Amino acid sequence: MAPHPITPPRYQKPHLTISTIVRIFTAMGKGKQTRSAILDAALLQASETGFESLTIGSLAERSGLSKSGLFAHFGSREELQIAAIEAAAQRFAETVFMPALKAPRGLPRIRALFENWMSWSRRVGLQHGCPMLAAAVEFDDRPGPVRDTVAGHYERLERELERAVSLAIEQGHFRPDVDAGQFVFEMTGILFSSHHRGRLLRRPDATTRARDAFERLVTAASPHH
Repeated sequence: MAPHPITPPRYQKPHLTISTIVRIFTAMGKGKQTRSAILDAALLQASETGFESLTIGSLAERSGLSKSGLFAHFGSREELQIAAIEAAAQRFAETVFMPALKAPRGLPRIRALFENWMSWSRRVGLQHGCPMLAAAVEFDDRPGPVRDTVAGHYERLERELERAVSLAIEQGHFRPDVDAGQFVFEMTGILFSSHHRGRLLRRPDATTRARDAFERLVTAASPHH
């Protein structure tokens, strides 16, 4: 007689009780909270001593977590640096761009972007200056994934600023022949110079000079100029 075929056991989905689901989502929430807290500590350290100072060991000491705990979130120092830069870029977007979108299109929005950028790092508790500017200086001539992440942020930033300038032209706030790329070049140059003058040279007039320079830039682009 031919042997009876063996019928494989039917797959049964594991029974998830409400309490099990709650525990799973609680654990997921704690994991996200822990990662967020780690990145908060990483940004503070990067603001003070640069992204190059970020290591699993130094951050473990600062955050009070174990090295193995940090490795569970970031597999390497490079991954940690990239995640911290991305977190800084997200903070920048939330502090500078998102509030500015509430302003009317055109010049009012560009003014909001400028003012928000001037004080963004201080307003989010990074008292040692803009971490994204620090990252640009640290990695500008060091090819690799970290540099690519920083460069990607600045490329997106330039595109969004150029779009804001184009809207100002459409709204009639700027002349039709205004070069959006040149306007953004000069606007960001003012902001970078203000950071240099205020933080490195400790000149108290940095903010005033930056605002004066920005107003001259806006006046030069005005259709009534």
